[in-house]
Amino acid sequence: MATVSAVAATTEAVIRLLRSSFNPADFNNASLDFQVYVADDFLKPMDEGVSLLLYRIYHDGTNRSPAGRMQPNGQRGPTKLPVELHFLLTAWAKTASLQHEIAGWMMRTLEDNPVLYPSLLNAYKDNVFFPDETVEISLAQLSVEDMFNIWDVIIHHVYQLSVPYVARVVRIESSLALPPAGTVQERLMDFRSVG
Repeated sequence: MATVSAVAATTEAVIRLLRSSFNPADFNNASLDFQVYVADDFLKPMDEGVSLLLYRIYHDGTNRSPAGRMQPNGQRGPTKLPVELHFLLTAWAKTASLQHEIAGWMMRTLEDNPVLYPSLLNAYKDNVFFPDETVEISLAQLSVEDMFNIWDVIIHHVYQLSVPYVARVVRIESSLALPPAGTVQERLMDFRSVG
C-alpha cells in the first residue's frame, strides 16, 4: 500500500536509522544532527551531522507495470508505480578528520542495515507501507561530473563530502478504486483479411 507519502517516509526512515544508530561516545561525545535537506538548507547548513538530499526520482524499469494489490473483493487494484529514490548523504563537520569519521560511520551503518522495514518506514506516518513491504538501500553510481553538477546547480557552488545512495524499489499504489468489471458472457472472434 505504499501511499503517496512513501517518498517522504523513505527519506525520513534513512535519517531515523542514522539517528538511532548514533552513539556520541564514538565521536568524543559530539552531538550530531540528522536532517532531510532541500537545496536552500545548504545556504546555512548544520555544524556537525548528516544531511540527506533527494535529488532524483526514477521510474524502476525492472517491473514495467506491476500488478495492483488484490482487493478484499477479489479484484485487482490499479497498477503500482515503482520508483527508485536517488539521494546524497552529506557529512558535516568543522574539521576534515571528523567529517571523514562521520562519512565512514554513516556508510558502515547503512551497509549493516541495507533493508528498511515497515516499522521504520511507518514511523513518519502510520500505514504508509504494508507490513510485507520493505525498501532496499545501497550505494549508487554517480560520476564525478554529475556530483559536481549537483553541487554547482542545486547547492550554490559549495562542495561538501557526499556519498550517493539509491533506495529501491518504492512501489506507490493508486488510491483510485477500479470499477467492478462484469462477468464475461460472450466471446467474439473477428477475423479480417489483410490486403
